[in-house]
Amino acid sequence: MSAPVDLIDCDVHPAPPGMAALLPHLDEHWREQVLIRGIDGLDLTAYPPTTPLAARPDWRPADGKPGSDLAAMQRHALDRFRARFAICNTVWGAQGTYNAYFAAALCRGINRWIAAEWLDKEPRLRASIVVPWQDAELAAEEIAHWAADRRFVQVQLLAAGDALLGKRQYWPIYAAAVKHGLPVSIHAGSAYRHATTSIGWPSYYVEDYAANAQAFQGQLLSLIYEGVFTRFPALTVVLAESGFTWLPPFMWRANKTWRGVRIEVPWVDRAPSDIIRDHVRFTLQPVDAPPEDPAKLTAILEQIGSDDALLFSTDYPHWQFDGEDPLPPELSPALARKIAIDNPLATYPRLKETVQ
Repeated sequence: MSAPVDLIDCDVHPAPPGMAALLPHLDEHWREQVLIRGIDGLDLTAYPPTTPLAARPDWRPADGKPGSDLAAMQRHALDRFRARFAICNTVWGAQGTYNAYFAAALCRGINRWIAAEWLDKEPRLRASIVVPWQDAELAAEEIAHWAADRRFVQVQLLAAGDALLGKRQYWPIYAAAVKHGLPVSIHAGSAYRHATTSIGWPSYYVEDYAANAQAFQGQLLSLIYEGVFTRFPALTVVLAESGFTWLPPFMWRANKTWRGVRIEVPWVDRAPSDIIRDHVRFTLQPVDAPPEDPAKLTAILEQIGSDDALLFSTDYPHWQFDGEDPLPPELSPALARKIAIDNPLATYPRLKETVQ
């Protein structure tokens, strides 16, 4: 199926900056600290740059990291898929450092970098606010700092960090996001505080990659049962690069368990599946349905029970699909439009106000 014109790509990835690129965007004190202490690296990207998954062959630059060239992104993602907007999600090590004040400085630098080097140069791009989730008050300050710039359309967290995201220690982030009308994106990735599986560290990258789905499921349960959506009824959470074919059995099991032990969480006053349908969205890529049987994807979407759940994404420059169309061919034209245009506009108020 050909993707609709003027679609909205909800997950593209400018290559995380090296420290040299970030230095001009740091405050003087922290710039001096980086230079004196010889700090470099801090790249948390989940894709080793030279692996095939990091970029399609036709999207891989001759030099540098995939996603490092704005002109290439314009050509490969924005123009090729006829995008009206694309949301930049920068995954970098600011959210992994232990020093919360240094993390806040790095996040400020990343947000300055994305604004100056990408948003200022390409009007179709929007971005997530990278926040120092190591300290929720500092994260809320970062949200407030960038809230006036309408090109920042959501707040970005990672799928695995110090603790489950439903915990009250993170609630100032959700309060700030709701105050400024911003969804919260939980993106695939880890601060590597804990093992990436529930029973220890894996041996291979493929295990780490697949285990992200389990991290998303744990975060989703935490947000529901800790009462985040009860306390913040206007909050929308976007799970980015989580996959979604696991969602129907996950919702069935969550509902069954809630019916049996809901006396423990009386603030959860309706089925978890209903809360998910109202508050949670999922980016399309990577589509993890079996390509040899397209009918199974249609069945999964019916089992989810909502046409509002999915948001179009290419996950540029990562290699998540072949050919010229990231939309699964079995989607009806009406559902394709919902996923590519209507659902993103409903999820991101700042995009909708721009379109109007």
